[in-house]
Parts: sequence; C-alpha cells; structure tokens
Amino acid sequence: MTTGPGTVLVVEDEPSIADVLAIALRFHGFGVMCAGTVREALALTDTTAPDAALLDVMLPDGDGRALGRELRARRPELALVFLTARDAPAEIVGALGFGDDYITKPFNIDEVVARVQAVLRRVRPADVLPQRPPLTYGDLELDETTYTVRRGASSVELTPTEYALLRFLVRNGGRIVPKEQLLRHVWQYEHAPSESTVVETYVSYLRRKLDALGPPLITTRRGVGYGLA
Repeated sequence: MTTGPGTVLVVEDEPSIADVLAIALRFHGFGVMCAGTVREALALTDTTAPDAALLDVMLPDGDGRALGRELRARRPELALVFLTARDAPAEIVGALGFGDDYITKPFNIDEVVARVQAVLRRVRPADVLPQRPPLTYGDLELDETTYTVRRGASSVELTPTEYALLRFLVRNGGRIVPKEQLLRHVWQYEHAPSESTVVETYVSYLRRKLDALGPPLITTRRGVGYGLA
C-alpha cells in the first residue's frame, strides 16, 4: 500500500503558478514533479509514477484533457484534477467526464491542496484490507481489493470518483442518501456551494455506464438525494 501523502505531477505552463503550486504541495508533504508541456509530462511519467496529476487544461503543445486520458490509460488508478480558466458548464462537464475534480482559475492555493488531498483519500482509502470481501447489491459487485466493478457478467470501467460514489451508494443499500452527505463523504466537501452540480454530473455518468448493462439502478428523490433501486 502507498504510504505518505504521495507524489503529484503538476502540469502548468505558467512558471509562477507552477512554483506556487509546487511550494504549497511540498509544504504539505507531497513529492512534486513539474512539467510545462504535454511532452515534458509524458517524459516524466515514463520514469516515475505519480499518485495524482494537477493538469492545466490549456497547454502550449496540446490539451490537458487529452493528456489526462493518456496518463489515465498508462496508470488507471491515477487521480486527475484539472485547472481551468473557463467555468462554462460544458467545459466543466468535459473535465469531469473522466477526471476526479476541477478547479477554476484564479484559485485559492489552500483549496487546491485540500482538493488534491480529498481526491487521494477517495482513490487511496487507508482501511483497505488485502482480502476484503466484495460489496454486492443485486447483480452489482464491487471488488474492494482490486477496485473493479461488475454488473452481471460484464465488467464496468469506472473512474476513481465514480467508484467512490457507487461504493457509498451500495454501502447505504436501498436508502436515499441526501446530496449533502454525498458531497461530504465522497467529495470531502464540508461546505459545498448550493449551486454545485458535481453530484448530478457523476450520477449521470454512473447511470450511463450501469444502465447499459441492465435495468435502471440509481433512483432520484427530487430535492433530497439518490439511492439504489
């Protein structure tokens, strides 16, 4: 099991921003690797495996989201957090389609560190046992050792955050879980903005993947939260 805060790959083409991020992350005990381009980032990850990547969406030689896809293909358990100057819903949804979190610029550096820590808590839970029995709900099975998911005879490819959300819903059985609890336990947000749509976005991703393999599984209690049918 990985111990310590972990290593973060910072991909940011503005040296002043990259320096501030690196200093703050190192202060909190993280190892930090910095790259200013897609090419530099890929070269770094050829020799070192980071635990999380903090990616600027707009890079001089490519798109940070495309870089995120390549890094995730190389290391499926890698946590991805995107930095973007754009806050349009389409931009945010595009980043969350396969990433674990996003932060808009300008940002508060303490919030960035807290978001990275929260993402790593989701993808690297400290209480996983070597021979932990799977979680099951109907025809759904979550392997707590390998972090894989099956519905019936089919495997389901989930991002770390999608897995964390589904695991929390499974652990709560058929109960409706309020949105505020999901934000607190899955995203580690103590005071999320009321207009946040991150839960709705990830529920839609899970539905798209799970409902393709069987009857609708996630139910909505409008104005309250979500549960499993």
